[in-house]
Amino acid sequence: MAESPKQLTQPAQAGPPGALAAFWHRMTGADMEARLPERVREAIQEQGDATERLIGWLQLLVILVFATLYGLSPKTAPTGDVIQPVPWALGPYSLFSILRLWLVCRISLPGWFLLVSIVIDMGLLFGLIWSFHIQYMQPASFYLKAPTILYVFIFIALRALRFEPRFVIAAGFIAALGWLGLVLYVITIDPSDTMITRDYVAYMTSNTILLGAEFDKMVSIVVVTLILGAALIRGRRLLVRAVAESAAAQELSRFFAPEIAKRIRGSDRQIAAGSGEAREAAIVNFDMRGFTRYAETHAPDSVMGLLGAYQRLIVPIIQKHGGSIDKFLGDGIMATFGAATPSDTFAADAVRAVEESIAAAKDWQAQNEREGRPAPRVNGAIATGRIVFGAIGDETRLEYTVIGDAVNLSAKLEQFNKQLGTSALCDAATYELALAQGYDSGAAGRRGAERKLIPGVSQPVDVVVLAD
Repeated sequence: MAESPKQLTQPAQAGPPGALAAFWHRMTGADMEARLPERVREAIQEQGDATERLIGWLQLLVILVFATLYGLSPKTAPTGDVIQPVPWALGPYSLFSILRLWLVCRISLPGWFLLVSIVIDMGLLFGLIWSFHIQYMQPASFYLKAPTILYVFIFIALRALRFEPRFVIAAGFIAALGWLGLVLYVITIDPSDTMITRDYVAYMTSNTILLGAEFDKMVSIVVVTLILGAALIRGRRLLVRAVAESAAAQELSRFFAPEIAKRIRGSDRQIAAGSGEAREAAIVNFDMRGFTRYAETHAPDSVMGLLGAYQRLIVPIIQKHGGSIDKFLGDGIMATFGAATPSDTFAADAVRAVEESIAAAKDWQAQNEREGRPAPRVNGAIATGRIVFGAIGDETRLEYTVIGDAVNLSAKLEQFNKQLGTSALCDAATYELALAQGYDSGAAGRRGAERKLIPGVSQPVDVVVLAD
């Protein structure tokens, strides 16, 4: 869609002045909307714009139906004897409706324009109803019995789609005033004969009018309008709350792995600390060598820029292979495979992710060196085993994490890269499991496992080098 030009808008919920405005704002939730962040108000406005486009299409459909019915209905006046007002009215109104639809596809229509549109909509409808007595060569009271008055409720209902009660209320009261105007026209056009009767049978079988019946029509319009308005006031508040919560959920989801965010949103019960699940999974740790020293000697912007570039490089690769980011630990990245979402190939996926990440990191390092930028080395390590995955914390703050020997072993193996001068390691059991799960080591194979004493690990570990 084209870029929206600058709008000449008024506040979205402008109301009557003074105390009435304050009451209106509280009733409709405008006071709550005013406290929302700008991005949330923009999301609500986008919802309104989308609805206005739907209203535009539906109004064109109403015009088409009305024109079709007019074309099929018999005419008592010979063609050319009198002015035919319906084609003259529907033509310009169709052009106006197309213009309005074109505009709403490009900009957010201001409130005053929508109110003018409502006046034009109702003006056209009542103008057509008024023209019936000319078209059918009958007294003016003839049009008061036209069933076309029911189209009023269609136009009012269309305004309800936008979830802004002020437009529904405006449409309803304009319609009631319009019908009042038609009634007054009938009883004043001929002072010698107001056409008023008190006989219901005479009213039903002739062109006389029964003021009570016309009053009932206006009351029905007003009552339906007020009921819809009351419903929309409640609905608007729910819409605002829903959009605000949805925007907050989307924003908060950025602080969680997609799998964790989906798990939180889809939970049937409130998540509480202490709930966990045991499963087999792979734990991966990445780290940049020398980053701590670099952070101590360089400007904060440079430090965060380097860290951001490194994370933007590694995180997509982890996610590509089905991994989930557990946490960022400074320049460290801890990821899980098969923890947040159970998997039958967690070890193979983890090995593939580490291999691709280290290869990408080496290319990134070489490019940085050529361009004279900091070029720290990236190390990684994998361990697998039975872990417990769940929520920890208290009622004020929760965090999903993993606990188990594999978590500790992965971290220690990552640190052991420095001692061996390697880029990526895993234990032999993890490597064998990856092969069993479909990992292809390639024609070159891997360096054989060597038993090593890993600092912080009580037993010797058979270590496999994944990348030098």
